[in-house]
Amino acid sequence: MFSFKKFSVKQDKCAMKVGTDSVMLGAWCPIENNPKSILDIGAGTGILALMLAQRTQAQQIDAVEIDEDAYEQCVENFENSPWSDRLFCYHAGLDELVQDPEDEYDIIISNPPFYSEDFKTDNPQRDLARFQDALPFEDLVEAAALLLSENGLFAVVIPYKEEERLIDLCAEFELYPVKVTRVKGSHTTPIVRSLLAFKRYELSVLTADELVVEINRHEYTDDYINLTKDFYLKM
Repeated sequence: MFSFKKFSVKQDKCAMKVGTDSVMLGAWCPIENNPKSILDIGAGTGILALMLAQRTQAQQIDAVEIDEDAYEQCVENFENSPWSDRLFCYHAGLDELVQDPEDEYDIIISNPPFYSEDFKTDNPQRDLARFQDALPFEDLVEAAALLLSENGLFAVVIPYKEEERLIDLCAEFELYPVKVTRVKGSHTTPIVRSLLAFKRYELSVLTADELVVEINRHEYTDDYINLTKDFYLKM
């Protein structure tokens, strides 16, 4: 059980546990378009949907999760949250979602699997959650372009080395970056993650900013504390 200030997340059935990537993305995702509907693709524990339920008044917050154990845990986490009436998880793959789209979403958010290297572990469930071939970027971006509302926003966290490829891929579907934050573990370490938000229009000027997580081990920067203080118990 991982406890936040306003909700808790059970994660014993999920291959991917609650981590910094999801917490950063859920806290960082822009919500200035006052979303009425939100979709979390590859929900896992459901943490992103739960964080956006806390941050917004969106009445429709859907999630999709293909792994059966993770799906069951996500449903349990939704039901045990203060926002159970606004949260719904589908046990489905992305292909099923896009076959007969009934809804548009003002925010589509995902912490996609992104180990694209040619190795696997002996844990198929973890591989499904971690390796990009389970949810290729191409499929994710195509789904976002199909399901995003006119003023909708598509937000992801990915490895920094994949940033340029994803931006180029999104441009093929006429989705363009409107916010970019590059993440470093500490001031002395290289950039490891990119937080990216896309919309259907292109900005004339886009400036990227930087987020440093820690000063020393378990000593967090003011920027990271300010970003996550509404969620972490000890921030």
